[in-house]
Amino acid sequence: MIKAAAFRLLSSLGVVLGSSMLVFCILYVLPGDVVMNMIDPSAMSPEAIANLRRQLGVDRPFYEQFIQYFSHVLQGDFGKSLVNSDPVLPKILTHFPATLLLTASASMVSIAVGVVLGVLSAIHRNKTIDIVARIVGLFGISMPTFWSGILLILIFSVSLGWLPAMGSDGPETVVLPALTLGMLGAGFIVRMVRNSMLEVLGEPFIVTLRAKGLRERAVMYRHALRNALIPAVTMMGILIGEMLAGTVVIETVFSRQGIGRIISDAIMAKDLPVVQGVILFTAIVYVIVNALVDISYAYIDPRVRRIQRVGGN
Repeated sequence: MIKAAAFRLLSSLGVVLGSSMLVFCILYVLPGDVVMNMIDPSAMSPEAIANLRRQLGVDRPFYEQFIQYFSHVLQGDFGKSLVNSDPVLPKILTHFPATLLLTASASMVSIAVGVVLGVLSAIHRNKTIDIVARIVGLFGISMPTFWSGILLILIFSVSLGWLPAMGSDGPETVVLPALTLGMLGAGFIVRMVRNSMLEVLGEPFIVTLRAKGLRERAVMYRHALRNALIPAVTMMGILIGEMLAGTVVIETVFSRQGIGRIISDAIMAKDLPVVQGVILFTAIVYVIVNALVDISYAYIDPRVRRIQRVGGN
């Protein structure tokens, strides 16, 4: 078990490095000039602009910038902002708790709504609750987050005045962003849990359990649901990555101060170290979450635990 977990974490390092390299290459070829975004060209001489480029290192060839960046990353240095010279990593760590709170709240919304509606939809197939659950799932998947976020603001902030529309101070400010982001994940989980439950309910061991006289509630929630959760857990690991990426839009719509807002502003300014640092940090979080999801399989499904034990031997 421990060997499998260690191997999974080590194999994830390639994903982190690969994603960071890809982002570095993409940002390098993007149009725009960070120096011109920082200054007023009419207020500086060409020599002063050239000196500033040299100080920032943006006048160097691609491979030199690439080598320098990754040598610093391996030492735990994510660089400094080209706009205000602030260290990137402390800036990320300062704003990450707001994004973590939003992502965790949205994940709880996704799991609660998705699993409950998915199970009820499978148990009461083709009935009213099944139709409602499928409509909720379709709505969550189909609606863009910026549109559903604006719709929630119009209803609960502008019309009813129940919740604040913007900001990141206080627990009430996370409600609407979490609902907006969580409904996206809930749409996928509803469909996944429903299909998994229907498949499991048709398995021979369910018929055997019922024939032995086991109560229907125990059959559904102790045996069928536990077997149906494996695909949902896999989906949840993927959705957390989607939610982290979705915070760029959500934090902009709701004016929240998180790493999504940081990277949005950095892209506009072509502040490459900040963009690269946020993406690298997000990739690390995403890889860790998916590694924990893989490890959790052994606790949900004993068959996986047996396979890992045999593989370890």
